[in-house]
Amino acid sequence: MILIADSGSTKTEWREVAETGNGQSYISSGINPFFVNREEINGMLAKEIPELANAGVSKLFFYCTGVSNISKVEIVKGALTSFFGIEDLFIGSDLLGAARSLCMDQPGIACIIGTGSNSCYYDGRNIVSNVAPLGYILGDEGGGAVIGRKLVSGILKKQFPDEVIDIFFKTYNYTPAQILERVYTMPFPNKFLGQFSRFIADNIHIPELQEIITSSFDEFIVRNVLSYPEAKDYPVHFTGSIAYHFRPFLEKLLIEHRLQPGIFSLSPMDNLVKYHIRNPDVPKS
Repeated sequence: MILIADSGSTKTEWREVAETGNGQSYISSGINPFFVNREEINGMLAKEIPELANAGVSKLFFYCTGVSNISKVEIVKGALTSFFGIEDLFIGSDLLGAARSLCMDQPGIACIIGTGSNSCYYDGRNIVSNVAPLGYILGDEGGGAVIGRKLVSGILKKQFPDEVIDIFFKTYNYTPAQILERVYTMPFPNKFLGQFSRFIADNIHIPELQEIITSSFDEFIVRNVLSYPEAKDYPVHFTGSIAYHFRPFLEKLLIEHRLQPGIFSLSPMDNLVKYHIRNPDVPKS
C-alpha cells in the first residue's frame, strides 16, 4: 500500500492509496522539524495514528513544511522510518507537493495561500525557481496571518467604521490588551492572526474588508508571481484555504495583470493521489 501525507505546522493529512485509487484518510498533528524532534514525532504518531504503524505501508510520500536543509530532512526521515518500518520513502517540501498536485507533469506557477503563502515556477518535474516567502513579518503576502494582521491593526487603530469595530468585538471575546498579549507574548501568533480571515469572509460585503483582501492579493501577485518570467506563459495555480475561499478576488486580479488563472484547490491531497498513481516509484537518492 502507498501512503501519501501532506503536512503543515497545524495538521497532517494521511491518505491510503490502493491500485483502484483513494483509500482511507487520517488526520494527525502537523510535523515541522523546526519545532519538533525525532522523538516527539514518533510519540505523536504512536498516539494519534497507531493503526498505520502496522497497516502494511510499502511506500510513503511525505510532503511537509520545514525541510529546508538536510538536517531537517533527516529528522523527519528517521522518525518515519522508525514508525513505519520502511526504507522506501520520499520526503519533499509542501511546495513540491503543491506543485505536483496543481501542475502534474506540466509547467506552471504553483502557489500556496493558507495561513502563510509561497510560490514557485515548476517545469513539470522540478521546482526551478522560488521567491522566498519570508514569513508573515517580512513576507507571506496574501496569507491569512498577514490578512489578519491588517484587520486587527485597523480595528485597534480605529481605522474602520464603528459598525465594523463593534461587529469584530461582538464576534471575538478579546479585549485589545488580550489581542496584544496573544500576538507579542504567546506562541504561534501567525495562527492566532490567521483565524481572523474568517471574519472578513463572513463580512465580505463591507468595502473596507474587501480592500484588505484585494490589496493583500495584489501584493502577492506583484512581489511573487510577477517575479517569475514564466508567469506570462503558463497558468497560475493555487491551493490553500485562503486562495480557495477568496478565489473571485484572485482571479480578477490575475486577469488585470494579464495572467492566466489556473486550478484552485482547497487541499493538494486529491490531486497528489492522482499524481502518485501515475508515478508510484520512490526516487532513489
